[in-house]
Formats: sequence, C-alpha cells, structure tokens
Amino acid sequence: MNLSRIQPRLRHFVLLLVLPLTAGTVRIIQTNSAGDDVSIIDPVTNKVVGVIHGIEVNHGAAAAPDGSRYYISNEGETTLDVVDQKTLKITRRIPLSGRPNNIAISKDGHRVYVSIAVAPGAVDVIDTAAQEKVKSILVKGAVHNTYVTPDGKYVVSGSIPSKTITVIDAQTERPFWTLTMDLGIRPMAFATNPDGSTKWIFAQLSGLNGFAVVDFTTQKEINRIKLPDLPPGKASFPFGGNESHGMAVTSDGKTLVVNSRLNSAIYTYSIPELKLLGSVGVGLSPDWVTLTPDGRTAYVANAASNSVSVVDIKALKEITQIPVGEVPKRNITAVLP
Repeated sequence: MNLSRIQPRLRHFVLLLVLPLTAGTVRIIQTNSAGDDVSIIDPVTNKVVGVIHGIEVNHGAAAAPDGSRYYISNEGETTLDVVDQKTLKITRRIPLSGRPNNIAISKDGHRVYVSIAVAPGAVDVIDTAAQEKVKSILVKGAVHNTYVTPDGKYVVSGSIPSKTITVIDAQTERPFWTLTMDLGIRPMAFATNPDGSTKWIFAQLSGLNGFAVVDFTTQKEINRIKLPDLPPGKASFPFGGNESHGMAVTSDGKTLVVNSRLNSAIYTYSIPELKLLGSVGVGLSPDWVTLTPDGRTAYVANAASNSVSVVDIKALKEITQIPVGEVPKRNITAVLP
C-alpha cells in the first residue's frame, strides 16, 4: 500500500473530525446579582476579557446561537436586556410581565423563555427577531428557573412556592404535564435516552443538600440522593442560598456535576448509575455551574467569594479562582461562531 497517497486524505479526514469540536470561540457569561455588571470569561486564559455594564440585579443569561447577542434578565427594570456580543452594549430592553429570574433560549434561537418570579406565575415568551414579548404561558406558582430540554422539544419551569415542575410543549407553547413535589423546585438538569429524548429530570429542592430524580415518561420521582456530609473538622457554610444550588450534565451524558453551597464543594455522579465519583472544594456558597463544551472543565459561581472556581472534572481539582463582580450566581457557556 502506498502510504504517501493516503496520508493527505487521512489528514483531511482527521481535520473534519476535529474542526466541529474546536471551531468557535467559547465564553463563560457570569452574572453578578448584587451589581449592575456581567463578567465575560475566556476559558483559554481563565481571565475576564469583557464586562457588560448597566444591568441592575442581573439574573439569567442566554446567548444567540449565531453569536450576535447575549440576553440578560434584568430584575431592576423588569426587562429582558439584549446585548450586542461585539460591543457588549445594551441595544434593547424588552418589557416583561413581572420580575424575572432565570432564562433559557430555544435551540434555533428564535425564542427566549423568561421565568417570571411573581404570582400567579408565568413563563414569558420572547420573539428574538421582533425583540418583543409575544406570549405569557401561565403556570402554577412564581417561576425560579426555566430550561429547554436537550432535544429542544420542551420548556421546563420550576416553582419554589408551588413546589411544581411544569413541562411545556415548545411547539404549542402550552403546558404538557406538571408534577407537584413536597419541596420547592430549585435548579434542574437533564439526562437523555440514546435517541436524545429526555430520560430524567434532576431537580434540586428547597432545604435539601442533594437532588431528586424524576422520570420524564412516568412523570414520577424515582430517586432522591443526599450529598455526603462534611468530613470531621470541616465546617459547613450556613449562609447564602439553598443548601444545594446549581447542577449540570457533561456533554457525553455520563457525569452529573452538583453544587453544595452548604459544603462549599461540588460533587460528581456517574450516569445512569448515580454512583458518587468524588468531590472537590471550591469557593464559598457555590450557586451555579456551567461546563465547557468538551465536558472537561466546570466553572462554578461562588456567590460569597465573588469568584468563579475553575475545576478539572476528571481530576476533581480546582485549577484557579477568577475574581468577578459582586455575588456571582447564574452562568452559562456560550459558543460563538
């Protein structure tokens, strides 16, 4: 066999495999809830490379798939703020039906779904082309967090006061099913089936240092896991938000990363076994976590340390802490073309 003839083809084939995984610029968007600024982190240098100013009590964040805009929920103005990705300037403030909390964006970028954190409870629907609210989907109870399932077919909201998960059909934009639990619904994450459909909802609950597992098909809780107690000699941090707040699933679907604000640590569990793999200490009051697209690195918002911990997920080692604004909470990973 003449290797010289096939080497260029092999080289081209390898590039085709690699480029889709590495193309694009990755940014970590970190909201700072006690200020009016949002930090933009470069995960290559682990430094803040930009700041969005002028959004008082900023809460949730989302990024347009085409890289043109960021969307930030603004509790101070009761708006969804549209930010130009290149200039980091606010270009529009979209009025909402009530004070917002977290937000999510559809897979095609045509819709932003905004949690309305006041009674009776709603998810506001924003048309991103028109840049205006086109609908409010009524749900049971003020909404804290809203997500789009990995397959893009459903919008899932969680309410603390009503203790209710509401699953909304993204096509009809109407509630599909609900589940009321015994504790308030905090952050959520999702496990998928081999075909990409939603298998489980992982839900953190008020007053629980751990998480529940809800089967998406049967619409029932099937498991509840408590995070480990701290080892002797290490004190808990009893201030801040919920005991366990913030979780994410790696891109390969094999690992669940879970914050413990009480323990100032993150824990990892195997999927689907939900076996504890280990833990690593981070800053005080970890409140949210987002992962790099390759699933190797976690960025943990430390609300009481005004920093973001960078964690090697496989090694369970904190690489560094990045100083950011006041009381960092929600963060997302944006991939810009």
